[in-house]
Formats: sequence, structure tokens, C-alpha cells
Amino acid sequence: MLLAQCLEQIEKGNGITFDQALELATGCQPEDLFLAADRVRRLFHGNAFDLCSIINARSGRCSEDCRFCAQSGHYDTDIETYDIIGSNQALVQGRDNDAHGVRRFSLVTAGRTASLQQLEEYGKIYKELQEQTGLKLCASMGLLTREKADLLKSYGVERYHCNLEACRNFFPKVCTTHTWEEKVETIRIAREAGMDVCSGGIIGMGETLQDRLELAFELRDLGVLSIPVNVLTPIANTPFENLEPLPFSEILTCIAMFRLINPKAVVRLAGGRSGMGEDQYHCFTSGANGAIVGNYLTTAGNSLEEDITMIRRLGFEFPVATQGT
Repeated sequence: MLLAQCLEQIEKGNGITFDQALELATGCQPEDLFLAADRVRRLFHGNAFDLCSIINARSGRCSEDCRFCAQSGHYDTDIETYDIIGSNQALVQGRDNDAHGVRRFSLVTAGRTASLQQLEEYGKIYKELQEQTGLKLCASMGLLTREKADLLKSYGVERYHCNLEACRNFFPKVCTTHTWEEKVETIRIAREAGMDVCSGGIIGMGETLQDRLELAFELRDLGVLSIPVNVLTPIANTPFENLEPLPFSEILTCIAMFRLINPKAVVRLAGGRSGMGEDQYHCFTSGANGAIVGNYLTTAGNSLEEDITMIRRLGFEFPVATQGT
């Protein structure tokens, strides 16, 4: 009865409450919950699937102490470090993504924030990407000031990514060198500069189901319409290296709940996908309708061809990008 009531609320444009969400997540038969989330996905998005890709534009030596991250300078991790990626490498990946129908491409940098000088160098890469591809351009470069946001916008960046990572209450257990509130301020600044926003989080960091639901509601309250859901990949020598992987059923429940709480958003499967093997594609029949494809920042992803083939088999389509989408 509750599931039917919630579906009716969602279809009428009325959001469900936290108490309803918690009862759905804990009291529904999992298959019924997943089918309901898939129904909501089809109602609001049809069979459209949103592909995007990222590249590590500045790697390692980060001042922040995010306890999941291989790029933090606080931990002894075995990763390649560099200040700026070669433009040719970025262009090769960008052209390949463009040829395969990927809609968006983001430069992602390690560090609390990017300097104005660094942004000018990234601007040169964005210019070449605009000249040589039809990709929509995104950035994920830490905390923003209005000056930096305006500069990125002038380079053609249309979307800014800043994950909340975890809900407000759990965030201090993930990072102590910056705050949840600073991330929300960056989202506000990006919007004021004319960019739209991509923001999500990581599950499997020791948070509770209630914490995950709180994150989904915080993203709803912020009006975020692109929500990447990452599943923790434990990195050796980081504080989270020994955390047990989440049961796959919990991952599917999280995806389904993010969809029911944020029906209008693209719920995007992101990091940690390869650890699920082919089971990951069940996420796309449980509410998800987007993915970050290719490799991630310091972990390997699926091949682009494999992803596209498997996702098409599920009946999804990859719409041609249009201005502002």
C-alpha cells in the first residue's frame, strides 16, 4: 500500500517524505522497490540514457584529507602525480568519447581548489576540445570563488561537478580539511555564474542507510539534476582501505531510493562499477539512467564499447546532445 501511495505522489509531482523513504527502503520487497524505481525512471526520462566521461587533469599531492582518496597527500598511495595533463592526451580521449556518442567531458583536478594560473592552462585544453569535438564541457576543480567560476564559464564550461560525498551529518567522518557547507557554497557560486550542477556522493564508507537517504534528500533540496552515485573502491594505505564492500542488494536499494527521491534527476552510476562485474547493469533496471564511462581518476572502469553494447541491450537510447542539455 505504501509503495503504491508513494508512486502516486511522485507521478503527481509531489515528493515523498523521509519517513516514507525509510519505510520503503526497509519494508518493501526488494524486487518491488526496484520495479517501482524503474517505472519512475521511464515516466520522467523515457529510455534516454546520459553518458559522460572524465579525465584526471591534475593528479595527486592534494592538501585535503578525504579518507577515501588515493590522491590525498596525507596518505602513501602509489599513483602517478602531475600538475597538468598533456593537451594531446585530453584531446585523444575527448575525440574518442565524441565518436562514441558520449555527451559530456570533464577535466577533474586534485586539490582544494585550482589557482587562476592553473585555470588559464586548463582553458587552453577546453578551447581545443571545443574546436575539435562536439562535447559539452564540464569541470570538477574543487572549491570555487566567483572569479574562478566566471573564468570557467568563459571557457565554455556548462556544468560544474562538486560531490557532497556524504550527508551533512556524516561528512566530518569523511573529511576534516573542508566542510559540507563549503561544498554547498561552491554549488551556489557555480549556479550564479550560469553553470548547472552535478553533485552526488560515495556509498560504502561506513555510513548508515539513513545517512544515504539524507544525502538523497539534501541533493533534492539543492535542486541537483545530475547525481553520480559512487561505490567505494577501498584504496591501500587510505583510512578506508579495510572497509567491507557493500552487499550488491544495498547498492541496488540505494540506486532505487535515489531515483524515487529525485525523480527528475539523472541518477548516474559512477566509480566502483567494475567491482560489480556484469551485475552492475542491474542498476539500470533499478532506477539509474546515466553513467560515467571509461576509466575514472585512479581506478579502472569498463571499456566504452562494452558499456554502450550492454546498455543498448537494456533498451536505452543515447540522444544526440542539443544546446543546454
